[in-house]
Amino acid sequence: MVRSVPPGGNWKHIPESVPSRRLDQIRKSYVAGKGSRSTYYGRLRPDAPSYTISTYFNRPGNGCYIHYDYEGGQHRVISQREAARLQSFPDAFVFHGSRTSVNKQIGNAVPPLVAYHIATRLGPPGRFVDLFCGAGGLSLGFVWAGWEPVIANDVDETFVQTYEANIHGNVIRGDIRESLVFRRIVAACQQSRMESGGSRLLVVGGPPCQGFSTAGNRRSMSDDRNRLFEEYNKILEELQPDGFVFENVPGILNMRGGQVFGMILKELGAQGYGPEVWRLRAEEYGVPQRRMRVFIIGLKPDISLVGPPPGVTSSETMPCLLESQGRCVSVRDALEDLPALKPGEDGSRLEYSRPPSNAYQSFMRGKTGAAEFLRQVAAGAVYDRC
Repeated sequence: MVRSVPPGGNWKHIPESVPSRRLDQIRKSYVAGKGSRSTYYGRLRPDAPSYTISTYFNRPGNGCYIHYDYEGGQHRVISQREAARLQSFPDAFVFHGSRTSVNKQIGNAVPPLVAYHIATRLGPPGRFVDLFCGAGGLSLGFVWAGWEPVIANDVDETFVQTYEANIHGNVIRGDIRESLVFRRIVAACQQSRMESGGSRLLVVGGPPCQGFSTAGNRRSMSDDRNRLFEEYNKILEELQPDGFVFENVPGILNMRGGQVFGMILKELGAQGYGPEVWRLRAEEYGVPQRRMRVFIIGLKPDISLVGPPPGVTSSETMPCLLESQGRCVSVRDALEDLPALKPGEDGSRLEYSRPPSNAYQSFMRGKTGAAEFLRQVAAGAVYDRC
């Protein structure tokens, strides 16, 4: 199947002579007018950002995850290391847990570069607490911007292990709906406030997004995960922080015709924050991936919001090389220096195949920081390509 698909291609390029019940179902659905399933069994284009990296990037039939390098014989799906790069996690970021858990951590994360852009729009850095922290993509971006983490919380043990290994060790594992977990989070923040001498405090994070997602048939308020935002709001009521950043998937906007989103906005704004809604596309912020996320941003009235961060890259212009402001970071820009792999091989411990050939690769290797990478993008700087 994979060998049949060229860069930018999909299931339509797979001959009918290849036996597959799933392909038969896709073809019947397509003929019946139930959607093109255009990303299924898709191979990435080298000159464009990837499609959204989901938790199923190890399955060719669930999206566009086949490696772009057809001529190089990379007839396989992208590895975890490659998926993490497409999310803007640097190579030094270590994920813990089983293969399935790591896939979830990568696919569910906020791209750290997007988080960095948000953090730089919220005024002078202070401290923050990360709820439903996952692997720590949101936290990492805030740390890059100079913010100091106070405490984080997640219910999943392996997520917590990843967060502790890469962000900081003050993490509480447990269900935020449990009174003891809730009180420990509040106590840690109150202690931090006393120690910091009045440093600004933000609450960041978002509840698990599956209940609000348009994927599947689970968009119901009977899904307990859709009530977790109430716990987020209780933290705001208890702590009265200087502001908050609430993240979720675009599906949250139209659930029940927008009624659910309206309810969430009303509750989050009840503390006098005057929240703004930012719909941000990752490919516009230096991330080599097309991915939209919704952020609700609220700050106390004495702190002015200056609007969403301006984009620095785009997927509108081709070719997608880091040659000038406004162009995107492509899949090839992101992955070209990584070694060739066999199907099923991760390659995290293998050496790079070549020196970095552009600013994104240097950023991923830790040779430059987020601010320097974005400065180079804005200046049109690019290393000589190998």
